[in-house]
Amino acid sequence: MENVAKKSLETTPTQDVRGRRHIINSLISGAIAGAVAKTTVAPLDRTKIIFQVSSRGFSAKEVVKLIYQTYRNEGFFSLWRGNSATMVRVVPYAALQFCSHEQYKQILGSYCGTHGRPLPPFPRLLAGALAGITATTVTYPLDLVRARMAVTPKEMYGNILHVFIRISRDEGLKTLYSGFSPTILGVIPYAGLSFFTYETCKKLHAEYTERPYPYPHERLLFGACAGLIGQSASYPLDVVRRRMQTAGVQCRKYSGIIETMRHIVAEEGSIAGLYKGLSMNWLKGPIAVGTSFTTFDLMQILLHKLQDQGTFQR
Repeated sequence: MENVAKKSLETTPTQDVRGRRHIINSLISGAIAGAVAKTTVAPLDRTKIIFQVSSRGFSAKEVVKLIYQTYRNEGFFSLWRGNSATMVRVVPYAALQFCSHEQYKQILGSYCGTHGRPLPPFPRLLAGALAGITATTVTYPLDLVRARMAVTPKEMYGNILHVFIRISRDEGLKTLYSGFSPTILGVIPYAGLSFFTYETCKKLHAEYTERPYPYPHERLLFGACAGLIGQSASYPLDVVRRRMQTAGVQCRKYSGIIETMRHIVAEEGSIAGLYKGLSMNWLKGPIAVGTSFTTFDLMQILLHKLQDQGTFQR
């Protein structure tokens, strides 16, 4: 009896340490994954936002023209304008999203009795959706700031702090959560389907190839598929979100999701206005999500190896 008690006392701290290490690893890996992915597609992201919040006609030719005009008028690095705000948002967002996803997988895995095996389909979808909701709720004001900086000249907002101060002073603190409802409604299918697709691809890959770990290029492909499906499913709400976020600098006011949708359809002339810029997302989304998932997985593997080597040396 005494031996059993001793063993119990010895194993509990080890499990706690492993649990903490897993959380820290997930936070670090998620932060790096988000930063790498968003910086890669920042010029396309800024261009997409400009089209989303304006009545300018969208086409591949117009995209190239806008990027070129931005480069000529504002300089090369202006293509990354707002990326500092993106990093301030995306680093905690991605860290929280990936870390909470790992935690939700463990919780749902315990509930379903999978014990480390891949989750069943619905819990797999639920884990991704909950991770997206958690990260979005905490970091939403930073997303609004980033959208404002992307569509305004440098003279209007000097830096991130300046955006917060002006919005709070001129439009009220509640404006920092303007567009939050469509964001949450959009993040449920986006995050849910993205994580679901990626995890499902890895599961099927392991079953058919009998290799537990995909190669990096295979992870990129799985992530690209995840991004394509997730972004296509939630895109109209993304357009609504951007319109509501930038209403203050566009001299407009939207009272809700339905009114914003009606306004967009009336302004654009058809329901296609809700999908304005989607073709750019089909290029940007798979690159960003594929890069993000792959970076996260590879960072997790690297950190585990480094910790194992450190443990072995001690």
